[in-house]
Amino acid sequence: MSRHRNVRGYNYDEDFEDEDLYGQSVEDDYCISPSTAAQFIYSRRDKPSVLTEPLAEEYGHEDAEEPASYFTSNHQLTGVDQARLYSCLDQMREVLAESVPEQVMVEAVLNSKFDVQKALDLVLAQDSKGNTKAETECTVITGKATEGKSRESQSTRIESEVVRKVAKMTVSGKKQSMGFEVPCVVAEENGHGATASQKRPSSEDTSVTSGLVETVSKSALSSQTTQVSEEQSAAPTPVKKSNKMKQQIDVKAELEKRQGGKQLLNLVVIGHVDAGKSTLMGHLLYLLGNVNKRTMHKYEQESKKAGKASFAYAWVLDETGEERERGVTMDVGMTKFETKTKVITLMDAPGHKDFIPNMITGAAQADVAILVVDASRGEFEAGFETGGQTREHGLLVRSLGVTQLAVAVNKMDQVNWQQERFQEITSKLGQFLKQAGFKESDVAYIPTSGLGGENLVTKCESSELTKWYKGKCLLEQIDYFKPPQRSVEKPFRLCVSDVFKDQGSGFCVTGKIEAGYIQVGERLLAMPPNETCTAKGITLHDEPVDWAAAGDHVSLTLTGMDIIKINVGCVFCDPKEPIRVCTRFRARVLIFNIEVPLTKGFPVLLHYQTISEPATIRRLLSVLHKNTGEVTKKKPKFLTKGQNALIELQTQRPVALELYKDFKELGRFMLRYSGSTIAAGVVTEIKE
Repeated sequence: MSRHRNVRGYNYDEDFEDEDLYGQSVEDDYCISPSTAAQFIYSRRDKPSVLTEPLAEEYGHEDAEEPASYFTSNHQLTGVDQARLYSCLDQMREVLAESVPEQVMVEAVLNSKFDVQKALDLVLAQDSKGNTKAETECTVITGKATEGKSRESQSTRIESEVVRKVAKMTVSGKKQSMGFEVPCVVAEENGHGATASQKRPSSEDTSVTSGLVETVSKSALSSQTTQVSEEQSAAPTPVKKSNKMKQQIDVKAELEKRQGGKQLLNLVVIGHVDAGKSTLMGHLLYLLGNVNKRTMHKYEQESKKAGKASFAYAWVLDETGEERERGVTMDVGMTKFETKTKVITLMDAPGHKDFIPNMITGAAQADVAILVVDASRGEFEAGFETGGQTREHGLLVRSLGVTQLAVAVNKMDQVNWQQERFQEITSKLGQFLKQAGFKESDVAYIPTSGLGGENLVTKCESSELTKWYKGKCLLEQIDYFKPPQRSVEKPFRLCVSDVFKDQGSGFCVTGKIEAGYIQVGERLLAMPPNETCTAKGITLHDEPVDWAAAGDHVSLTLTGMDIIKINVGCVFCDPKEPIRVCTRFRARVLIFNIEVPLTKGFPVLLHYQTISEPATIRRLLSVLHKNTGEVTKKKPKFLTKGQNALIELQTQRPVALELYKDFKELGRFMLRYSGSTIAAGVVTEIKE
């Protein structure tokens, strides 16, 4: 069960109480260079006694008689030269590892006058001919010195042996510390010849070879690679495969497969405060098995201690301490449950008039709605008459595109399941909902009891109800809803409903995909900041997925952009087909029941998707006929309740909008003033 507000109220400090403040994002505790790491792992200079044979006997070189640790006296090396020698040897070991005797590297460094690149060239300059002889020579070197051989011939054979070993090490398939690859054919342990395939260096290999880049140029390496592979020129050179391009998924085909199973449906629960919305849906979730008995028992005990025993089921959805203390829903709670044919994303909207903006956020992301009303005497009238939220919520959801509605007449057990009371409520609501734009065939009325759990998951067996009600239970009606057509063919659009820092790299945004689809690894454009980023991960109903399409409530993990630049209300879109951003646009609006006429310069609060933006009415263009849309009056001085008009709005900050005719989901908005909704509108023209 995921809730956006859980993230906002989460105490991240509790996750990092151990000594490692930075988590486990890297294997090492400290970031050090490869050369420094090599010194800590193994230092040859700390064990000079390993090399006991004098260099003069091996190479016929009179000056080189001792290993590296004794060159200071025999070669009259100063302290600076000695340090340069050790530094060169360390860098050469990173390239050659243990495949070359230290005497060979010392000789190469001295002959090249402490130039590491030249020393490597001397060691790697010879072709791989005479490998068998070189092995014999290496044996002689470690035992007795071979007399009569000149220094140059000895050096040549040993260098060819070095090249052979380096080539074998490169294609052996083990982790290497080399920054280049040598294609060749090697004999495996089973005695069969096989062409070694080249592998792309991993990120760890790349970090290890960072020190090598400074000392060995690409040209030198390529020339040596060419010399080594002269005899194997007949073997084909393997081609490196790039993993940057992720395999594309046929989202449309995958969507058809998913729709062949259970279809997705976004459901918002609305209604007047204290109508029992959270208790009704919390009990429904408990009966469906989404909440276990142990958790429910815990809620019952805690609610009794708080003196709110009847709120136990409401605590399933009202999870924050402030909501439980006040006994009202304040933010949009979100969870998931399943019916026989559908997967339902449930949004529990607040009913209190102070939290209407939050309710609009939930309704803007919904496909269908459940309107909960209190059947108790006086309570229904308080919510339905002027000042109550039943009327306003009904108007809001219809204006935001919801066409299918289930009316849950709650707390029917308190009126003894009276048919007369049920009919009285449905008749009053029916007239109003028809005026609001709902078709009678798209509205269903269901008697329920949220606290008792009657007629929620199974049909009520109470004799008082069964003798006159033969309709569906609430779960059957939810399953009966028809999913709307998704705009999968259109460019990608997602309006951000929440932003939070991810515990790994990057950050996360949540929201509903209004149009198009997205895959992991795709580039996205955020408007209005006009910044690009990459979708590193997609989460749908708390489960990671490779793709998501229109209608899905997802959480995106993004990288490549600063979290500071993203706010609630930003729209992520396809960089090739970006959404338009403006501060001035024209719209067709329907004026609700207002006390003060609307005039030029009137301040309003624009509610669009998940944002609330201050705006002013810049111009009153014309009054339109309600049915035909024809202009009945041009440039009116003011607008009154019930009128249909064309106006021009100016926002304080840029807003990402779409024309209603192109994207219905992103072309609707609401206007509020002084705590009440005064108009609903659709975007007809974007001026900037």
